[in-house]
Amino acid sequence: EEILREIAYPDGKVEKVLKNGCHLIFFPNGTWKKVSSDAKTVTITFFNGDVKQIMPDQTVIYYYADAKTTHTTYPDGLEVLHFPNGQIEKHYPDGRKEITFPDQTIKNLFLDGQEESIFPDGTIVRVQRDGSKTIEFNNGQRELHTAQFKRREYPDGTVKTVYTNGHQETKYISGRVRVKDKDGNIIMDTKL
Repeated sequence: EEILREIAYPDGKVEKVLKNGCHLIFFPNGTWKKVSSDAKTVTITFFNGDVKQIMPDQTVIYYYADAKTTHTTYPDGLEVLHFPNGQIEKHYPDGRKEITFPDQTIKNLFLDGQEESIFPDGTIVRVQRDGSKTIEFNNGQRELHTAQFKRREYPDGTVKTVYTNGHQETKYISGRVRVKDKDGNIIMDTKL
């Protein structure tokens, strides 16, 4: 671009006004700033390689050169971080966070301490504040993990519970109940 005029300031800053109306401001430390002709877009390139862009809608895009990470802040408060490994984090104004990992697993973190992870195979894991966990498998099976037991529910209605002391209880849709001790020995079986 052709330079219309150049202004040198006492502090060492130099401003160049281009014919197209853009302003380029060069600072003594190596940082420079570009202001669009309509003054609605500002790009600051810092001496360390970081770049900050302020868009006309006030979206701020900050690129951290060393970390190769982009942090975008939208006017509504949504913040999105893009990491070099492909991970993407969204920080919502209400405090909720959504992380998409490189393998496309999505993890949601809620303000109340609950978590939800959705895996590429369709498995969904929900963790409650008390640490209990629900796992929904893509084959229709469901698991519930608490401090007292782990329970698996099968699509046919069968429910198998393993308690922390090792005891196992299996309830079948037919009404049959089988109980095993911690060593796997059957201690009760109500065959109908």
